[in-house]
Amino acid sequence: MTSPVDVTFRSGTGREAADCRGWFLPASVPAGRVDDGPEPGGGPRPCVVLAHGLGGTADSGLMPFAEAFAAAGYAALAFDYRGFGRSDGGPRQVVSPARQQEDYRAAIAAAAAQPGVDPERIVLWGCSLAGGHVLEVARGREDIAAVISMIPLVDGRAAAMAAAKHHKPAALLRATGTALAAKAVAATGRPEPMVPLAGPPGSTALLSLDGYEEAYTSVAGPTWRNEVGASIGTELGSFRPARHADDLVVVPLLIQIADLDRSAPPHAAATAAFAARAEVRHYPGDHFDLFAGRPCHDRAVRHAVHFLRRHVG
Repeated sequence: MTSPVDVTFRSGTGREAADCRGWFLPASVPAGRVDDGPEPGGGPRPCVVLAHGLGGTADSGLMPFAEAFAAAGYAALAFDYRGFGRSDGGPRQVVSPARQQEDYRAAIAAAAAQPGVDPERIVLWGCSLAGGHVLEVARGREDIAAVISMIPLVDGRAAAMAAAKHHKPAALLRATGTALAAKAVAATGRPEPMVPLAGPPGSTALLSLDGYEEAYTSVAGPTWRNEVGASIGTELGSFRPARHADDLVVVPLLIQIADLDRSAPPHAAATAAFAARAEVRHYPGDHFDLFAGRPCHDRAVRHAVHFLRRHVG
């Protein structure tokens, strides 16, 4: 397989503008194979644009997916949002859904400009929080050929209700107070306090369910930091891309749901899939079980490639 190529592109406007960085993988088509891609004889290829979820970086579990797509004959671009991983910009480690979606749009333009890419066949791929981002970003665009939303967080209110089932009320109240205080600090222009992203049960980490710390750190790359701005708790309640899922009925959409997901409620993803008339695949695992090295990864990749074969090739 061809080695990844470093890609840099600009995102944002004014003082918030900064360079995002990612890796581009050209489509790989072994000689003599007529079934390895949408255009075995050559020509521009579709490109899958990949981004991570809450606090994730491109070197933390995205590349196995990107490499699988490239090996199947589809170019791939995996990138970091501003303020995360190898990308520039600040404030560092602060999650803003609106800003991340803006970065995704800039990444689409960057992917379309890569050599050998068909700009009219861009595919969006997102997991967890980015699984919701891709639903928002694809709305109203005619240059998006398909969307793959894996273990998606599509309804922040549903996620909050699910969290209430797994955490003690005192812990939820403490987290809410921390998020509100961080929002107030950020409003003054000062750096907001950080909270751990993943931690053991009973900790103050955002992801503190049993097994989540081990699962996240098992895919963490060298640029990943186990912290995010504490104000994210005030953002997720209004994060509800599922409200507009019916706008996507004209776009081929695959939603991959982990039926035992304790972080991104499966019923919310299934409801969004029904509204969007999406293709749905179910997996007998939890939130991280579709990543490389976990039980459902190989099937998730096969299903995604099969989906692209039928809708994008």
